[in-house]
Amino acid sequence: MLKTHSCGELRKDHIGQEVTLAGWVHRRRDHGGLVFIDLRNKEGIVQVVFNPETSPVAHEIADGFRNEYVIQVTGDVSRRPPGTENPKLPTGEIEIVAKEAEILNTAKTPPFYINEDVDVEDNIRLKYRYLYLRRERLKNNLLLRHKVIKFIRNFLDSKGFVEIETPILIKSTPEGARDYLVPSRIHPGKFYALPQSPQQLKQLLMVAGFEKYYQIARCFRDEDLRADRQPEFTQLDLEMSFVDEEDILNLLEELFTSLVETVTPEKRVLKPFPRLSYIETMERYGTDKPDIRFGLEIKDISSIMTNSDFAVFRTTLQEGGKIKGICVPACASYPRHQLEELTQLAKSFGAKGLVAMPVATEVSNPGQATIDKTKTVVAKYLTAAEVQGIVTKFEAKPDDLLLIVADQPKIVNKVLDELRREMGKHLNLVDPNLLAFVFIVDYPLLEWNKELGHWGPMHHPFTAPREEDIPLLDAAPEKVRARHYDIVCNGCELSSGSIRVHNRELQEKIFHLLGYNKREIEERFGHLLDAFEYGVPPHGGIAPGMDRLVMLLAGEDSIREVIAFPKNQSATDLMVNAPSSVSKEQLDELYLQLKPELES
Repeated sequence: MLKTHSCGELRKDHIGQEVTLAGWVHRRRDHGGLVFIDLRNKEGIVQVVFNPETSPVAHEIADGFRNEYVIQVTGDVSRRPPGTENPKLPTGEIEIVAKEAEILNTAKTPPFYINEDVDVEDNIRLKYRYLYLRRERLKNNLLLRHKVIKFIRNFLDSKGFVEIETPILIKSTPEGARDYLVPSRIHPGKFYALPQSPQQLKQLLMVAGFEKYYQIARCFRDEDLRADRQPEFTQLDLEMSFVDEEDILNLLEELFTSLVETVTPEKRVLKPFPRLSYIETMERYGTDKPDIRFGLEIKDISSIMTNSDFAVFRTTLQEGGKIKGICVPACASYPRHQLEELTQLAKSFGAKGLVAMPVATEVSNPGQATIDKTKTVVAKYLTAAEVQGIVTKFEAKPDDLLLIVADQPKIVNKVLDELRREMGKHLNLVDPNLLAFVFIVDYPLLEWNKELGHWGPMHHPFTAPREEDIPLLDAAPEKVRARHYDIVCNGCELSSGSIRVHNRELQEKIFHLLGYNKREIEERFGHLLDAFEYGVPPHGGIAPGMDRLVMLLAGEDSIREVIAFPKNQSATDLMVNAPSSVSKEQLDELYLQLKPELES
């Protein structure tokens, strides 16, 4: 080894020892003859001092050091002079008095500061990802990711799970997004697909009798990107036999609670994890991915406005819409420009407008809340009973602000979900150190696809319906509830899971409801249905996203900050310039030909 210790491990207990260190020059300072170097490696930073009187040769070499040079230093561990200690560093009580030094490699000036956490243009930090990963924050994120996955493996091993790898080259089957296809050279005109998830494979492992399977699985989806989405991602894939929903949810709650308490003890977990039905969470939060760290819950005042004289409300209800809102505490004094900003925000999410109702104190009854008629034109259309009904529904207090949206249910929910999140941040209602996990249950099994003219799966086609709802598959499919559950944390969906169908006849019935004919069912799912004839245990599972989980634990806003080599928003790897063109010879081997307009 070119070093005896790592930079970050040295403490006052090492004082008097001679050590050899190797790493990168993090920062260089010249103080009137003395040269100070902050030397960095994966474990941390330590200060090295070069004194021309004690080691002139080493001092002369240090004079040529520049940031990001790779160097080796030999010296004695010494206590820092009183008053020069650095409490921000674990090594801040000591320094290395250099006796020897060597430049192992030089470095060009980086395209951005590595020793300062200043913003870097997105494409630059992706192009030079190997430099960006040298930053403390990114390094710590990847080390956190390692600890998370190590903990999960140890936890599941203690519970009797077996880690089994499944193929990366599989058959193209519908999983909800486009497949990445891989042409076969050996089988001209045929294609493999990269797995969107190992869904059918893990079910087949249950058929094989393994009972408790898991995998830290790489998955691939050809879909539009955003902050919490990449074309390739990692999930904890997990499946169990002879279980019901509670078995899986209890296992996940124990896993995540113990994970947070062990790996990120500075975070707090809301315990126990709440369980909300799909209908309840849509009513209270407008989304099935709620952030429950704060209130501002949505209230429905449609029934109060049934006979309203306000044309917008009346027309909305006549057209099957809803009137809902949130109560924002102590914001009635918002000036006009702030209310206009909120209105524009609401419109950006699809609303036609936003009704702001400041709450005041009732003059005739001090302490009682009422709508401030001087600050909203809508108030003149409201009866005393409607005003009282609104105030009571929102449990509004004087100086609160009601934000009301009237539109079709999907738009109302989306707009109020976004407004609620925005106001939660603006009013500092969100505790960044609280992890509020919540299970969402009782989803519908199916949703109607207007474009295709048939039912589509709310989760995926292998999800089992509730036993008591199976007769409704023929009579009223829209009423069938799924044995499906999601786990959400701080407004971010971590995973969907379900108890699976394990009966061939029921699975075929669901495939037919989803619009597949007999030939398509056999071509796409014949292998699974055949397996269902050989004794299949009841089984279910879930697959939490590792990228999103680590993002939340690290306090980041994008999964790209916890992935070593991510793609940009156009699914391009700017560091290696992928995807890229390939030679005509490679295409010929695969019996592929580009359209003329794509040929370079």
